[in-house]
Amino acid sequence: MRNGIACAGNWIVDIIHSIEAWPQKNDLVRIQHEATGVGGGAANVILDLAAFKTDLPLYAVGLIGTDTHAQICLAACATAKVDTRWLKQTASHPTAHTQVMNVPGDSRTFFYHPGANDALSEADIPIESIAAQNAKIFYLGYPNLLATLDAVEPSGETPAARLLARAQAAGMITCVDLVSSATPDFADTVKATLPHTDYLFLNEIEAARATNRTDIAPDDRARLLEAATALQAQGAKTVILHTGTLALRLDETALWSNPEPINPAEILSPVGAGDAFCAGVIYAIHQGWPPERALRLGHRAAAAALKSVTASDGIPPLAALI
Repeated sequence: MRNGIACAGNWIVDIIHSIEAWPQKNDLVRIQHEATGVGGGAANVILDLAAFKTDLPLYAVGLIGTDTHAQICLAACATAKVDTRWLKQTASHPTAHTQVMNVPGDSRTFFYHPGANDALSEADIPIESIAAQNAKIFYLGYPNLLATLDAVEPSGETPAARLLARAQAAGMITCVDLVSSATPDFADTVKATLPHTDYLFLNEIEAARATNRTDIAPDDRARLLEAATALQAQGAKTVILHTGTLALRLDETALWSNPEPINPAEILSPVGAGDAFCAGVIYAIHQGWPPERALRLGHRAAAAALKSVTASDGIPPLAALI
């Protein structure tokens, strides 16, 4: 029986500034609170999984620099008891970092320096070695924010797609998590990965971009389902839309699930909530839980993330979420 989860992709240090309001050009706005935490798809999901305290083997995969930000990433993994043998360091690029401007209860805006994330290559991710450790799930986040892995070749293939194909061939379940970037090749980059994706996680913005549609409202079930169906037609086995209402397409069956209400006054920051949802569902997939239970855990993990300023600090042990 396979056991364990490998999370590959973005490793970022988030410097989160809570501000009173978004300023007009040339205006000054006060920073009310500042926090530093590890962010990015791979980092958030694996640290959330570690916060569940289930003793699953967890493997960090990615590329960071040799700078102070890299030490923050490594320290977070050490505290969480995450295996970092495949979290490589390079002196050629700084660790990716983001200045996050958070208006509590309203919105957050990201100023992102890609650094080592854009240099992460197929050669940096030893799929067969990861599979040899008996890992059950291989997660990749985020396509369209990993320049080298995202490069669309004349054949339509990408290095990321080859990694996912190798992961499936090695016996692992593949999970792909998208990001709301406005890259010109967004749809093509996603399309390349879909035939090798067992579970695709995305929101309504990403669903529209991945299927070349105009904006989709979070509560427009007809268009959300239409986009999910289109993504399945391109190869994704299961499409999970985490939005105001959630669609799960599993074996041609649509399941809708609404999160439990949360008091808006308890929300400190939406940073990392989508990744927390993803972590909850991925844990449930690993354990073979039914879809309804998987979605409920995802929603509760996301709600916990909303109550913390950083992406993972608010995630409690699993026992508090089930």
